[in-house]
Amino acid sequence: MPSTQNSALGHARVWFGRLADPQLLAFVPAVVVTWYWFGAQAALILSLLALPVYVMIARTTRRARLPQGRQPTDGLTGLALRAELIGELDRFLVERRDRGLSTACLALEIDEFKELGERHGPAAAETAIRKISERLSGVLRDGDIVARLDGATFGVMLSPVRVIDLEGVIQLASRIQGAVGEPIPVDSLTLYVSCSVGFCQSSRTEEDDGGKMLLAAENAMIEARRSRPGSIRAFSKEMKKRLKAHQNLMEDARVALELGQISAWYQPQISTETGQVTGFEALARWAHPERGLIPPVEFLPAVQEAGLYSRLGEVMMYNALSALKNWDRAGLKVPSVAVNFSDTELRDPKLMEKVRWELDRFSLTPDRLTIEILEDVVADNEDDTIPSNIRSLSEIGCKIDLDDFGTGHASIASIRRFAINRIKIDRSFIAKIDQDPDQQRMLSAILMMAERLELETLAEGVESLGERSVLAQLGCSHIQGYGIARPMPFDETLVWLPKHDAKLGAAPDVGREAG
Repeated sequence: MPSTQNSALGHARVWFGRLADPQLLAFVPAVVVTWYWFGAQAALILSLLALPVYVMIARTTRRARLPQGRQPTDGLTGLALRAELIGELDRFLVERRDRGLSTACLALEIDEFKELGERHGPAAAETAIRKISERLSGVLRDGDIVARLDGATFGVMLSPVRVIDLEGVIQLASRIQGAVGEPIPVDSLTLYVSCSVGFCQSSRTEEDDGGKMLLAAENAMIEARRSRPGSIRAFSKEMKKRLKAHQNLMEDARVALELGQISAWYQPQISTETGQVTGFEALARWAHPERGLIPPVEFLPAVQEAGLYSRLGEVMMYNALSALKNWDRAGLKVPSVAVNFSDTELRDPKLMEKVRWELDRFSLTPDRLTIEILEDVVADNEDDTIPSNIRSLSEIGCKIDLDDFGTGHASIASIRRFAINRIKIDRSFIAKIDQDPDQQRMLSAILMMAERLELETLAEGVESLGERSVLAQLGCSHIQGYGIARPMPFDETLVWLPKHDAKLGAAPDVGREAG
């Protein structure tokens, strides 16, 4: 019923708006002469009295249809706001069947805009928003409408045309991305940004509801952003189902963290020289009561979007330190456990206090805890809070691992700045190293650099005996991967550790050990 009422009201607004067209007012003199010719003086007087009322009503209705300049605008950019964009979409959707026209609604968001503001300050972020709004207006046609929806998100309604095809909208989205991606000068800085774009064509909407059409474009934008920065996605019904499933996953993740369904599993790290366990890495795993084990690649983005990374970090820290304490009680030698810290956690000014409190709570020395940070965090961050936190953790005795080394752009200077103890060499440098001479030369160069910088090394993703042997020969000090053991729940480590020690007694040469 509400949909029917909205449609009726929309049609009424359209027809009242048409009464204000100048072409119709041109017939007023003819009507007056007609009444006079047939001697209907009363009707003539009534017509002349009604004319001002008619004009006022019609002009008021027409004024409401004007797309820009009559509504409140965004204070920073001067662009239209969400309500106006939805209003224009509503009006078009009501008229489209009569006029035989099509349009498309686009939604775009500046990628990683929050991080840009944190890195360069709010003034730089505002300058970027103003410049981007100018570029959007410049790349669009006069009849198109652009609005600032929220923060770093913009919406666009294309001027209605007879045919608007998928390829044409994609080309426009690409032009928008090109304009947004141009360098943005801010004082002495030059900023480079990208944007993710989603869109919905009017042919894919069955209801005369501009709000739902804009929401569809925003949903497509969310899927584009989730794919990778700078992506473009078109709305589809299947996408709506995927987004619903993702939203459900976000809600389930919140509950799972509190119920202990998301917990740490442990993958061993061993010395290439002795074969002994030098530590475990704690990895998040979700044992869902209905779906079984959910892959991290699926649930970690949901945890991040739900703003639960800090809570996940607390759970992982508690699990990891509990495991250390329990290995000690079982008489099993595990020197340390490594925990991944997200950039969200590393920005926390109270991080040091939290880590100290947890170590004291379990009566563990700081050298038993290894902090893993991604290479991208080291390479891209200019915030003093992160290096300060990492240096403080290093100073109290925690070890610092640089994860996924070789996939980012960390410099030697940044490695020193962040007090790195060990680099974890990415799997891409390890795969087939026993068969590819180029891989061997590349890895040799990395290991030589690490030796000169007095850094330890750990190779990730080791899967075969051949890879293990070459890594040992080249001087990589630690290895980790499926070739040693897969990540396992804590209880399984209590079985695996004694078996591994027994194998070492039977075959002390790690180069010949079957693993």
